[in-house]
Amino acid sequence: MDYLKTVAPTQILSERGANLVVINLGSANVRVGLAMDEKPFNVPNCIARYMTQTGKPTVVDQMLNTQVTTNQHVDRERAYNTAASLLKIPFLDESSSSGSASRKMGRIDGFNQASTTKKDAVFTWTDVYEDEHISLASSETSSDKGEESASKAVPDVTDSKDTSESKRKYRKTMFGEEALTISPKEPYCLYHPIRRGHFNVSPHYSAQRVCEDLTAILDWILLEKLHITHRERNSFHAVIVVPETFDTREIKEMLTIVLGELHFNSAVVHQEGLSAVFGNGLSTACIVNIGAQTSTVVCVEDGVSLPNTEKILPFGGEDICRCLLWIQRHNQKWPQIHTDVLAKPIDMLMLNQLKESYCEIRAGELETVATVHSYEEGMSAVPHKTNLTSLNVPPMGLFYPNLLVPEVFPQAPRQWFQDHENMLEDTWNMDFGGGGNMGLPMWDSFAFSPSKPKKEEKIGLAEAITSSILSAGRIDLRRKLFSSIQLVDPENLFLYTLKFSPCISLKHWATM
Repeated sequence: MDYLKTVAPTQILSERGANLVVINLGSANVRVGLAMDEKPFNVPNCIARYMTQTGKPTVVDQMLNTQVTTNQHVDRERAYNTAASLLKIPFLDESSSSGSASRKMGRIDGFNQASTTKKDAVFTWTDVYEDEHISLASSETSSDKGEESASKAVPDVTDSKDTSESKRKYRKTMFGEEALTISPKEPYCLYHPIRRGHFNVSPHYSAQRVCEDLTAILDWILLEKLHITHRERNSFHAVIVVPETFDTREIKEMLTIVLGELHFNSAVVHQEGLSAVFGNGLSTACIVNIGAQTSTVVCVEDGVSLPNTEKILPFGGEDICRCLLWIQRHNQKWPQIHTDVLAKPIDMLMLNQLKESYCEIRAGELETVATVHSYEEGMSAVPHKTNLTSLNVPPMGLFYPNLLVPEVFPQAPRQWFQDHENMLEDTWNMDFGGGGNMGLPMWDSFAFSPSKPKKEEKIGLAEAITSSILSAGRIDLRRKLFSSIQLVDPENLFLYTLKFSPCISLKHWATM
């Protein structure tokens, strides 16, 4: 222990990096890798389970509601026109009424010039069967072959094809991208253990099942990606990088999973903002982390996170993808295909690919000819060439969140908010029927802690950054933070200085 107190962190990393596993949780993706690796494995944070019951919906994620209300639709159109005026492009009604012949194709240069010439990747449906019939055929003995030849004299009503297929059985569980590319006709249900920066606990998804699914996903990554067996786990240590949205109850559950279920020797917990600052060699900065479903802003001074500067925004990259789809459909630029990101998660993968390849913020009309694929049930992908328009409007939703209409998911049951094992905070045992939660709705109290309030705010990214820095207090600290605003690249955990320029590429944004 005395050695650990005096040794430099870099020396510990070089000595113990080979048996130090870093686990970075996110809403849509989880990143896991050894501390000595340059790049972690980035795996979709989901699991698909085989359903034995018939008649239930398949590959539907926890009864999410994506319907847009009338008020949300009016606010979205108004936000579009505001963004259009800044980008100097036609308004929504003007762009939809003008014909395609009168529109001028804008030049796409820089990063997007290379992406327009490359062939778009095509996703394929996951093979949900186990090839059990192959192992059975190879294990036949000579006596079995003799019995088979004797039985040939008896006519069989089942042909050889049906016989081989009857020996195939469904895979019980699938993880990562394989789970997202399952055909809707297959009897599977898709589960995301984390939604909007919190455990996805709901009346249809118990806290125990959430923890079990998280354990299964992490265990699969450790076995299949890092090749760390269960016997070797005791010699490994874990660094759990949690988002700022997590509360004490969720951090405790993660420690239970890592130490109790995955059998690591020891574990330490770090927040994403602090990890990003330390990883970039900084001590003071304003960290902007844009994820797939949640964006966070937090200020760090001398290696200490300032709780009163935390801003949690309930939107991210997936909302930009849905906004991209809405704009193309409104302008009648989307092919006549069935695209449903809820029933077919493979469509979300396609939209995310289009967003990363073509969406960026720049003035002027931004259009391109892209290949859109339709994924019908069990059929191969069919390409459709189309002219995508207004590609610079969807990322503007980061600054005008009314453009992004997030999905609505079921509320967690009341017992999830009560943590009777936490003896330090009486807030968890408060009476939800009275004024214990200060009159807030039950879902708002989920992110409420007396020492660290984490209420989501529906404000734009620029306003959130300004409000976060102005909450820092001292004028000298504000000046230092305004000169050091860092964007976290969720894929590679790198940092970039935020410069307000006319062109901001979103290739690596919002992938968390």
